[in-house]
Amino acid sequence: MATITDRARALTAAREPFVHATVVRAQEPTSARPGDAAVILPDGSIEGFVGGACAENSVRAAALDALRDGNTLLLRVLPVDAATFPDTPGARVVVNPCHSGGAIEIFLRPVLPALLLGLAGSTPISAAVARLAEFCDFDLAPPGDYRGATAVVVAGLGKGEQDEIRAALEAGVGFVALVASRRRAAALLDEMELTDVERARIHSPAGLDIGARTPAEIALSIMAEVVRAVRVDGLAPAGDIAPAGGPAASTQRPAVDPVCGMTVLVGPETPHALVDGQEHWFCCPGCLARFTAA
Repeated sequence: MATITDRARALTAAREPFVHATVVRAQEPTSARPGDAAVILPDGSIEGFVGGACAENSVRAAALDALRDGNTLLLRVLPVDAATFPDTPGARVVVNPCHSGGAIEIFLRPVLPALLLGLAGSTPISAAVARLAEFCDFDLAPPGDYRGATAVVVAGLGKGEQDEIRAALEAGVGFVALVASRRRAAALLDEMELTDVERARIHSPAGLDIGARTPAEIALSIMAEVVRAVRVDGLAPAGDIAPAGGPAASTQRPAVDPVCGMTVLVGPETPHALVDGQEHWFCCPGCLARFTAA
């Protein structure tokens, strides 16, 4: 039987973003226990168990925030009367009106795919870039397949460069580093008859000006320019609509439960009721039952 750990490994191997949630503390009465775990996907779906329906709403909302900013988070889900629970500096506290009276603390760790780097050319410079990219925790894209790549380095030194540049542009890559002199790059790009937008995505000479001479030094300058584009300029992977390369946001929208006041994310499985033409959304079936009874 597959475990949450197995599922997390499979998602990582498939380069799918998710949040790994682990219950680190639970105070009765609560259904969760320390060590309970789940993965939360970008669409808000939860696989595993970190508490009942009410707790899941808080976990889902916090997990999607963690996916957007890429930061870990300690979530504390407390009952209305939380005076007896010690403070935890730096944690996000959610008061859960539906809670049975206990408290849980859940550690949320976003797991985002490594940045993908495309690399063209069989030269000492391309070999050095490959080694340095791996050291910087980049994944290398399959040869010629630049879908989802954050940047592509074209280091063919005169061999197949136009085809590789065109393939990168058509894949939507926003940063193409061409290893060439300024004069040769200008002549090559003029032949390609690029639009102004396409030309702006090509950087040549590739790399920051650090006076590099050896293949290793040139690779260092190229990777420094790529990292700066990601960390400073907000360069996103090809086809990614989220800022800074984060996963696309969930399409679920927030709503307030009219019974308990909890903020819930509206999805296909969220309890709801239509009254006088107005939709009402609830954190759990219990709140829905109390609303309809009233």
